[in-house]
This record gives sequence, structure tokens and C-alpha cells, in this order.
Amino acid sequence: MAIIVEKSDRIATITIDRPPVNAITIADYAEIADTFEVIGGWSDINCVIFTATGSKAFCAGLDLNEFLAATIDQDPARARTVRRCFAAVRHAPVPVIAAVNGPALGAGAVLASCCDVRIASENARFATPEINVGRCGGAAHMMRHIPQGLLRRMYFTGLPISAAEALQCGFVQEVVSQEELAPRARALAEIIASKAPIGLRVAKEALNKVEFMQTEDGYQLEQSYSTALMTTEDAREATRAVVEKRAPVWVGR
Repeated sequence: MAIIVEKSDRIATITIDRPPVNAITIADYAEIADTFEVIGGWSDINCVIFTATGSKAFCAGLDLNEFLAATIDQDPARARTVRRCFAAVRHAPVPVIAAVNGPALGAGAVLASCCDVRIASENARFATPEINVGRCGGAAHMMRHIPQGLLRRMYFTGLPISAAEALQCGFVQEVVSQEELAPRARALAEIIASKAPIGLRVAKEALNKVEFMQTEDGYQLEQSYSTALMTTEDAREATRAVVEKRAPVWVGR
């Protein structure tokens, strides 16, 4: 089993465990998708940390030995599995933090891009090296975060950007030492997990829906989500807690 799942204090941690560099097979893509889809149904989870074992790589991309053995007629089905995996991460009903513990190459970079927030260790780097193996990469996902010129340089050359460059262009939100990565991701997850369960799920869905909409139309849809939240007990409790200067008590409805 290549995926490890741990749960505590309304936080689920999903860890890729395929040493030495966490390269993934099609079966692993399917397992990641299954895991995110199952966790999405857990009512006692408010946030997910997505990371990997070791420090050699977050994910070195597709397992090339398996890729070499694949035939052209198998490619459409394999591609559907990959798309399902990325969609499961991106559309997880709760916020997902990528704790990138090393190089994220090809599929690894795309998996990170599908998360809501990215925290990287100093030794992390990001690349779309598919050009080197006769494939196209996940630019459709990456361009949500990376400027076109930089993305095209990565895409055409296969050359990586460092964690510092990823921070500068806004792809990652924070760069920390390897030792600080897990505690920092956990601290952020704890802040998120303390919020109203329904509010987080509604906010995540709203953000995904309005991302590519025209501004006024997107804001109108966002307001409709906000109005729907007003009907929940937790939304009223959130307001009362702020007015009364106390911690809120969530009931999940």
C-alpha cells in the first residue's frame, strides 16, 4: 500500500510512501483518488495535509518503468485514472495543504498544484520534465498558479524552479526548513480545522466554482453561498462567538 492515512483532531494526513523517491504507478494514482474520495465523506475532518515520506522527493512523478511497459492502446484508460486522481485532490470538500518535503516533478508538481495551499521545504523544487520523456505535462493545472512565461520555460526545457523561485512567483505560500515543514503544516491545519465544518466545505466549493468566472458573476454566486450559510446554526454561532468574545462551539448544522 503506497498511501498512509492518519487522523487526529479533525485533521487527516495523507502520505505517499513509495521509497526511494515516491514515484507513482497508475495503481497509486487510483489509490490517491480513492483515499481523497473516502476522506471527503468523513464528517469529522476539516482539513487534509498531503505529504510524502523521506526527504529525497515529494513525488518524482510517474514510475518510468511502468510507463515504458505501457502500450498506446492502454493510454486513454490510464489518462482517465490520472485525471480522476487530480480531480479528487482539487475537489476534496475540505481544504488541502501540500507539505512538499522535496522535489515535486511532473505528476508531483501537479499534485501539489491541486492542493489549496503549498508549504515547501528548502530542498523542494518543481518541474514539468515530461518533454524529456516524450509526453505533455499538467500545464492546465499548473497555469492556475504560475505565470505563462515561467510555465512555458519549465514546460519546454524540463528545468526546475527552486522553492525560493516558487515562493517568489506565488506557487508556494511558505518555504521552511525540512525540520520545520511538518510542524508548520500542522500548525496551519489546526487553525483551519478550528473553523466551522460546514463553513469550510461551503467556502471550498465556492472558491472552486468562482475561480474561472467573470468577477461580477463569480461574486454573485459567492454571495448565494453566503446566504445559504446564514441558514445554518454554526453561522449564527460564529457571529455570536465574535460578539461575545469567546470560542465558538460547532454543532455541524
